[in-house]
Amino acid sequence: MREPVVFLPAMMCDARLFGPQIADLSRDHAVMSAPITQGERVEEIASNLLDVLPKRFALVGLGMGGIVALELIRRAPDRITRLALLDTTPLADTPQQAAARDPQIIRARAGKLSEVMEEELRHFDLAPTPYRAEIIALVEDMSQTLGPECYMRQARAMQRRRDQQTTLRKIVVPTMVMCGAQDKIWPVKRHTFMAELIPSAQLKIIEHAGHLPPLEQPIAVTDALREWLAEPLVLR
Repeated sequence: MREPVVFLPAMMCDARLFGPQIADLSRDHAVMSAPITQGERVEEIASNLLDVLPKRFALVGLGMGGIVALELIRRAPDRITRLALLDTTPLADTPQQAAARDPQIIRARAGKLSEVMEEELRHFDLAPTPYRAEIIALVEDMSQTLGPECYMRQARAMQRRRDQQTTLRKIVVPTMVMCGAQDKIWPVKRHTFMAELIPSAQLKIIEHAGHLPPLEQPIAVTDALREWLAEPLVLR
């Protein structure tokens, strides 16, 4: 029996971020998307997830979902059979980045979540595909569904997150680091650096994609995930 696949969406996103991949992989895998919405620290979010996730599973995380995925494999390496890190970072916020989140939190609390989200994901953070406007509209709908309280919790968690470079060096499961070629939030250079820290990681660059490849280039991302899932497991 193939191991189940768990998807962790980006900040202010839900399972719809991985809709094409979930639909395809569910033909022959048990698939689930887990929310990263509960807790004001990444450690708390990870602890809550470990209480409900399968005993062993393949893990896919994008953006903040990738940050939570790194905390999960740091805490419970024996439960994760393989890892895919998409358009994410192992680094903590700099003091300047952390401080810049405070005004956004205040604005979200004041009813300006839509304005805040326009700054979190700008049109030019995505590649100029024919579906860019539709993807932006979907992200807006996901963020409005989750609401300002969720934004404030997730922003606090991002402010307080730890540096995970040491965690990367300890990963021994089959790992894929994926990035949209035009990701301006966490660019290719960051992902190349991340892949070099992980023993035997493969780096996959998705052409004609920015920060959200699963929606921008769904077929290419699904194909890459299927190749990753077909890799032999590491015996431990």
